[in-house]
Amino acid sequence: MMTAKFKHDIKLFLQKLPQLPGVYRMLDEEEQVLYVGKARNLNQRVKNYFRQEGQGTKQQALMSHTVDIELAITHTEGEALILENNLIKTHKPRYNILLRDDKSYPYIFASTEHDFPRLSFYRGAKKMKGQYFGPYPSAGAVRQTLKLIQKLFPVRQCEDSFFKNRSRPCLQYQIKRCTAPCTELISKEGYAQHVKHAILFLQGRTDDVINDMAAKMEQASDTQDYETAATMRDHIQNLRKLTEQQYVDNEGGDLDIVAVQVLGGQACVQVFFIRGGRNLGNKIFFPKIHKLDDTQSVIQEFISQYYSEKFIPPEIISSHMPADTELLQNALSEQSAHKVVIKHNVRAIRAQWLKLAIHNAEHSLKTHLTSKAGMHKRLLELTEVLGLAECPERMECFDISHTMGEATVASCVVFGTEGPLKSDYRRFNITGITGGDDYAAMQQAIERRYTRLVKGEGRIPDLLVIDGGKGQISKVMEALNEIQVDGVQVIGVAKGPDRRPGQERIFLSNQRTPIILPEESAALHLIQQIRDEAHRFAITGHRHRRAKKRTTSILEEIPGMGPKRRQLLLTRFGGLQQVKRAGVDDLASVDGISKELAQKIYNTFHPLAE
Repeated sequence: MMTAKFKHDIKLFLQKLPQLPGVYRMLDEEEQVLYVGKARNLNQRVKNYFRQEGQGTKQQALMSHTVDIELAITHTEGEALILENNLIKTHKPRYNILLRDDKSYPYIFASTEHDFPRLSFYRGAKKMKGQYFGPYPSAGAVRQTLKLIQKLFPVRQCEDSFFKNRSRPCLQYQIKRCTAPCTELISKEGYAQHVKHAILFLQGRTDDVINDMAAKMEQASDTQDYETAATMRDHIQNLRKLTEQQYVDNEGGDLDIVAVQVLGGQACVQVFFIRGGRNLGNKIFFPKIHKLDDTQSVIQEFISQYYSEKFIPPEIISSHMPADTELLQNALSEQSAHKVVIKHNVRAIRAQWLKLAIHNAEHSLKTHLTSKAGMHKRLLELTEVLGLAECPERMECFDISHTMGEATVASCVVFGTEGPLKSDYRRFNITGITGGDDYAAMQQAIERRYTRLVKGEGRIPDLLVIDGGKGQISKVMEALNEIQVDGVQVIGVAKGPDRRPGQERIFLSNQRTPIILPEESAALHLIQQIRDEAHRFAITGHRHRRAKKRTTSILEEIPGMGPKRRQLLLTRFGGLQQVKRAGVDDLASVDGISKELAQKIYNTFHPLAE
């Protein structure tokens, strides 16, 4: 490549423009890049900017700030397209459409080299030996698929370190989500059969799984092993039901559906992912655009930038045809090493999916424009500060409240992309611990909360916030590891030296050094909001429990003490203080109070006598 620079002599510069493909960069007085563009013929394309007539409003605004143009000549137009994408990502020019990079997509990884393979969430370079399935549109889609697989195929999802150190089956075995290969309760051959079915399912070959299970069901029935036959029958029914719900059409294959909507200077792009004939969900983008960009230019630049580093399916269906469709197809085909076709006019089920994607884009854009002020900005900054791969869609925060160890209550509040999800809030009355032991209280709350979720009674959060520092995080991680919940980022919010708002230290579970954010940080404001809401919810629950305990007779907590017996007891002794002083024989002398019940009453007031 060679570079030419435009300074003052415009006429001479235009005369020397090469008739070759390449990329041009427009600079302002401070040598900041205003715009990056590509051209099949640099001479013709750049000269268009200097025409006296026929310029659009955006082009006029751009040229009014341009004082220099730099050229980069390339061998082919496809090479120019790739270079343009790289320069846009590097310089982020304000007159280009900017797409936020969401890092890599997650996969499901099968460690097939292991004697007892594991299925797990995976993101990053494919360096480990095994099989990768995906990519999936989000971490939530991976977790949902893993959760579904665990119900259908009892293949372990625990860490290898957890697997190696088990001496007895864990909770997953008890709820029939695993066959406990860690304690050799299943043979390698039997376990391999479950792994085979899970992999076939992930490959979209559900019919093969059903046929295999049907053959085993008949075989079990012939040998009068009716329990196994019934299990296979249930699995087949579940798989067929799932197939009816998730298959897009009978053709199968991999394709993406891209729909874009532009309104009020904002753009929304929806990408639906179809893999192996199954809908894996969708992902929403809000690219930064110039107020004068139209829908066609948005989809042109979105496709060229987005697929520069992502998996490229053989077929892309778009709501609008890009201006340089043929160029994009050739560049994507060359990059992916297989033919790529971009379509707009489609029929039957593809037309229905495109219509759905357009509707989703319209709805998401309107919701985005009318969403609660600042929430999206806070989430984006929080994602960047914590180094997350994508914006968390579900955040949960725990806090503990008690008075000198009395009536301990743990709270769990839930936030989504729109703010608090109050219908998902939960409180836990903590029992069986030493009063005032916040670590034990937190551990109990975490175990109770996520044991239910592991059983399928809820959704695992993307981010878990704890009101506390390293000690609390350590206990939380122990509890999560014990019940095999992984893939959740845990952070602790510790108060500063003076315990004043704005001095908080943010501890990450995988990082020793705390993060200290400035008081004006939008990410810090979101963390404070979530923590304060958990604190409020915990205090409210604690006060209610404490008030109830103090206004309720302790006699009500004794099994076998109904209203009539309580009334007789209090009438006989003249009040609760006299009941406390009475001996077992005195208590047993009251009508309806047996010797055994009298002993329980006495032990309630004198616990050391037990």
